[in-house]
Amino acid sequence: MSIDWLSFTPNAALAAVVGGAMIGAAAVWLAWTQSRIAGISGIIGHLVDLLVQRKREAFGWRLAFLLGLVLSPLLWSQWAELPPVTEQTGVAGLVVGGILVGLGTRYANGCTSGHGICGLSRFSLRSLVAVGTFMVTAMVTVFVMRHLVGGAA
Repeated sequence: MSIDWLSFTPNAALAAVVGGAMIGAAAVWLAWTQSRIAGISGIIGHLVDLLVQRKREAFGWRLAFLLGLVLSPLLWSQWAELPPVTEQTGVAGLVVGGILVGLGTRYANGCTSGHGICGLSRFSLRSLVAVGTFMVTAMVTVFVMRHLVGGAA
C-alpha cells in the first residue's frame, strides 16, 4: 500500500477537521440536552419503534438528528465539491455487507458512532472492545477482498 501524498490538499484536511468537530459537537449537544448517546443505529432503531407503536415522545430530536445527517452533505455541496461516489461492489455485495453490519450492530449493542465516538470518550471498556473488533474485522475484510478474492483495488 502506498499513500498518494501529491493528492493531499489542505482544503480536504480542513473539511475533515471541521466535520470531525461538528460530529463531536453534535454528540456533546445530544448528551447534554437529551442525556442520549449519538449512536446512529440506536437512534434509527428507536425512531422505527416509535413509528410502529405510533408514539411521539422523543420523536422530534431523533428525526432532526437524522435529517441533519442526510441534509448536511447537500448543504456542504453548495460551497464545496463533494468527493465522487465510487462503488467497488455490486448490489449483492452491498446487500450482504448491509446485513453483516446490521447483525454486528445488534450483537455489539451499538455501532461505530455510539461506541467509537461516545463510548470511547466515556472510557467504556465495552466500547473499546467493540471498536477493536470493528477495526480488526474491517482489516481482515479488506485483506480477504483485495488479496484472496481479488476484488476491486
